[in-house]
Amino acid sequence: DRENPLDNVLQFSLRKAGSVEMLDHSSDEDERRGSFPRSVSNLENTERKRVKTRLKKLILRRPPLQALQEKGLIKDQVFGCRLEMLCEREKSTVPRFVRLCTEAVESRGLETDGIYRVSGNLAVIQKLRFLVDHEEKLNLDDCIRWDDIHVITGALKLFFRELPEPLVPYGFFTDIVETVKMSDYMDKVDRLKCLVLNMPPPNHDTLQFMCRHLRRVLKHSNTNRMTTQNIGIVFGPTLMRTERDTGNMAVNMIYQNQAVELILSEFDHIFGTRGPS
Repeated sequence: DRENPLDNVLQFSLRKAGSVEMLDHSSDEDERRGSFPRSVSNLENTERKRVKTRLKKLILRRPPLQALQEKGLIKDQVFGCRLEMLCEREKSTVPRFVRLCTEAVESRGLETDGIYRVSGNLAVIQKLRFLVDHEEKLNLDDCIRWDDIHVITGALKLFFRELPEPLVPYGFFTDIVETVKMSDYMDKVDRLKCLVLNMPPPNHDTLQFMCRHLRRVLKHSNTNRMTTQNIGIVFGPTLMRTERDTGNMAVNMIYQNQAVELILSEFDHIFGTRGPS
C-alpha cells in the first residue's frame, strides 16, 4: 500500500509538539522559574500531552488514501505502478504512456540511428517522468519541447524497468528460458506461443503491442541500424528478468535476448489474432 502523505506531516508535528509548546511560554520563562518552577514544568507537560492527544485523534480521523485519490487531491503515479492496476485505472490493457511513446517514435523516429539503443539525456528523461506522474495531459508531439526522440525512448524503457513485476511476469521466466533452449525450432515456437497466450491480458496485450511496434522499427533497420539482435539486446533484460538473482545474470541475459528475438521473428504465429491493434 502507498503511504498516505498526511502521515509524515502529522508525525512530524507530534515529534515537534514539545518544542512548539515550550516556545509559547518562553517570553516569561525566567520569571516563572523563579517563582513556580515545579508548577510551570507540570503545566508544560500537561500542555504537551494535550497537543499530542489532539494530533493522534487527527491522525485517526485522517481521510484514507483512496478517498484523497477519488477527490483528485492525490494522483496515482504511472512509473512504478503495477501494470494490472495501471491498466485497470485507465480502462485499457495497454498503458496510455506506452501508446504515446510508440506513436511519437513511429511519427518521427523510425529512421533515427540507434533508436532505442542510444541513451537520452537522463535529466530530461526524469523531467518527462515527473510530468507523466503529475499531469493529466502529455503532448509528446511537441517537437520543440521533446525534440530529442532518445529522451522519449529512454523514458519508455525506464517505465518498463520500473514495473514492480516485469512485463513478462516472474512466473513465466524459467519456462521461457527453458523453451528458448529447446533444439527443435517449431516446438520451441509453439511452446513460446502457449506461454505468451497464458499471460494476464495486460501483460499479453502490452507485449504484443510493443513487439508489433518493434517490428515497425525493424523495417527501417537499413537506416536506424537496429537489427533483431540489437533490439533483443536492448529489450531482453528490459521486458523480462528473474525474481531472484541466481548468479547466472550473464547466462540469463543471453536467453532473454534470444526470447525477444524469437518473438519478433515469429510474431504472427505467436500472437495470432488475440490482442490490441
